[in-house]
Amino acid sequence: MALVDVVEWNDAKNDVFAWKFGQNQNNNLSTFTQLIVRESQEALLFSKGQILGKFGPGKHTLNTENLPLLRNFFGIPFGGKNPFTAEVWFVNKAAPLTIDWRTDTMRFHDPDYGAMVPLAAQGRYGLKVEDAERFLVQLVGVLTQFTARDLTDHFLGALIAKTKSTIISFMQVNGVGIQTISARLEDLSKFLTEPLKEFWESYGMLLTGFYITGVDLDTSTEDGRKIAAALSDRSAQNIAGYTWQQKQGFGVANNALSRGGDMGILGAAAMTGMLGGGGGVGQAMMQQPQQHVPGPGTGGGTPAPAGGRKEVFCAKCAKKYPATSNFCPFCGNKYNPCPRCGSDNVEEARRCVSCGTELAPSQAAGAFNNACPRCGGEVKPGLKFCPQCGNKLT
Repeated sequence: MALVDVVEWNDAKNDVFAWKFGQNQNNNLSTFTQLIVRESQEALLFSKGQILGKFGPGKHTLNTENLPLLRNFFGIPFGGKNPFTAEVWFVNKAAPLTIDWRTDTMRFHDPDYGAMVPLAAQGRYGLKVEDAERFLVQLVGVLTQFTARDLTDHFLGALIAKTKSTIISFMQVNGVGIQTISARLEDLSKFLTEPLKEFWESYGMLLTGFYITGVDLDTSTEDGRKIAAALSDRSAQNIAGYTWQQKQGFGVANNALSRGGDMGILGAAAMTGMLGGGGGVGQAMMQQPQQHVPGPGTGGGTPAPAGGRKEVFCAKCAKKYPATSNFCPFCGNKYNPCPRCGSDNVEEARRCVSCGTELAPSQAAGAFNNACPRCGGEVKPGLKFCPQCGNKLT
C-alpha cells in the first residue's frame, strides 16, 4: 500500500473555494506525511465523517501529536510510521470579488409612469470563507471541489428571491422609478448588504462586498421591449421638439406625398400646417367643408358651422372667434368664409388662403360698394336697412 508523503494545494485559483486532495490518487496517509498549507489557506482532515483536525498556514506533520484523535480512531501509538486513511480538504480563505449575479424578471409598479414594468437587476458580490468547518460540513458534501459557479448555482433561488424582494421594497418605500434608480444604486447596494450578510453567515461565509451595477427594463420580455422603444421614441421627440401626435402627422403627410399629384401635395401641406399648431392649410384641411345658409331675415351671409367646426381665425387680426359670428368680436372685420373649408378671407381675396378654393364672385372685392356706417357690413345697393345690424341707411 503506497503512502502519501506530501499533501499540498499548489495551484489554487481565486474562483475555487474548496479543494479535496487525492482526487485521482489514494488518500493513504501516515504519521510521517507532511501537510503544507499556504497563506490564505486552511486545511481540514476528515475521517469516518468526523473532523480529525484543522491546520493554518505552515508545514505540519500528521502525527499523533498534531492529531490526538488518531489514537482513538485507529489505535495508533506514539512514534513510528503508522498508516491511516483520511480526506484532506483545503479551503481558500481569500476574498474574490468576481462572482456575478442577475435576477430574472420582476414586476414593479413604476410611480413615474403609473404602470407595471418588467425589471431585471444585476451586479457583483465577493465572499470569503470565515468558518471553514461550517462551510465544508454544510456545502461541500460529496464534491471534490467547490467553485464560485457551484456557489452561485447552489444559492441561485434563495439569493434571487431575497434580492428581488429587497429591491422592490426599496423602490416602493422611496418612491423611486426606473428613471431615477440609477442615481440610487449605491444606497440600494447598502440596503441589500445587511440582510445578505446574515444569509451567508449561516453557511460560514463572510460577504465582503455587494454591488448592484444596474436595475433596468427587462428587454428579454415583449413588454420590456415595447416600453424601451416607447421611452426611446419619447426621448427623441423631446430632443427634436415634436409630440407623439405630430409624429403621427408626419406619417400621414408622407403618405399623402407618396400619392403624388396636387391632392398629395395639398394633403401633405395640410398636415404640415396642422403640426405647426396654427391656422392656414392645416387648420382648413382638418375641418369638414362648410355650407352657408341664409340667415333669417337677412337674405343670406350667416355661416353655419359644418363638419364640427366651431371656431375660425380672423383674416385681419388673426384672433380666434366662434364660426357662428358674422363679425370678428376683436376688430369688427366681417367674416368672409371660404365655401369649402370655412377659413376667413380678406375681402380682396380671389382664392382661399387656406385651401386655394376659388372664391365666388359674390365674395370677391367689388361685389358690394356700400357699407353700413354702424357695423361696417356690406349692403347691397337699394336697401334701406343694414341686413346685419338693422341700422337705417341714408
